[in-house]
Amino acid sequence: MVRPASFGFNAETAQNNVFQKNIKASQKEIQQKAVEEFDKFVATLRKKGIEVIVFEDTAKPVKPDALFPNNWFCTLEDGTLAVFPMYAPNRRIEKRNDLLQMLVDKYNVRDVEDWSEYEAESLFLEGTGSMIIDQQYKVIYACISPRTNKSVLEKFAHAHGYKAMLFYSKDENGTDVYHTNVIMHLGETYAVICMESITNETERIAVSQLLISTGHEVIPISLKQVHAFAGNMLQVKNTKGEKFTILSKSAYNSLTKEQKNILQHHTTLLPVDITTIETIGGGSTRCMMAEIFLEKK
Repeated sequence: MVRPASFGFNAETAQNNVFQKNIKASQKEIQQKAVEEFDKFVATLRKKGIEVIVFEDTAKPVKPDALFPNNWFCTLEDGTLAVFPMYAPNRRIEKRNDLLQMLVDKYNVRDVEDWSEYEAESLFLEGTGSMIIDQQYKVIYACISPRTNKSVLEKFAHAHGYKAMLFYSKDENGTDVYHTNVIMHLGETYAVICMESITNETERIAVSQLLISTGHEVIPISLKQVHAFAGNMLQVKNTKGEKFTILSKSAYNSLTKEQKNILQHHTTLLPVDITTIETIGGGSTRCMMAEIFLEKK
């Protein structure tokens, strides 16, 4: 996780992220509130025995979205550390060699892949924002959008022996959903997904059948719940191997009693309050955590 140094509204990403809202508050107030929410979030995770590595964002250059590291790098169980092509120029500067070096030093990294060259061709694939990766069954779920290029995604899937399950996801206005992880979350034995956003029936059935055939109980959410970030959760394990699903307070409050009950059969829900970060950043808990699937040295 990356502790923000200059969090704020990012006009470059707002072009295709309809979840961002610019509120009336000074930059200083917004940054202060974001750090407060971030620190409480980390403390909540650590209290449950979940290991967290915190990197401090650098003040210069200003990077309003630095606290969403899951978009620019990801790790795979096969020892891959991958760096991705980013849509917004002011997000490309988030990529940090010191963070990558720390992972190489502490973990068994077999291969470092840099896909950034596609930025020159305006082709993007924004990490686990673009891709919901099922490492157990070797499937990548992704909705095509200005930030998730079909050919780059297929190349990435092919390079790692994954099946690419591609589809289109639209909001109420028929706009492409910018990141897959806004409408879908994959736990070990369940999947939270906004089926109504997949307007093509053939795609919707294909996604549903693949999830069921890989042992996931499908928990559908509405577009209204998507706007409360109910699709943007992440399941993690603590040092004892206990499973927790991290979600924001707004996401938790948007869930029905029945949805909560089904989820609690599979996992322990752990809500955190990140209202400022969600509102201005247009991303929630899942975006703030980049998982490490690598073995420690």
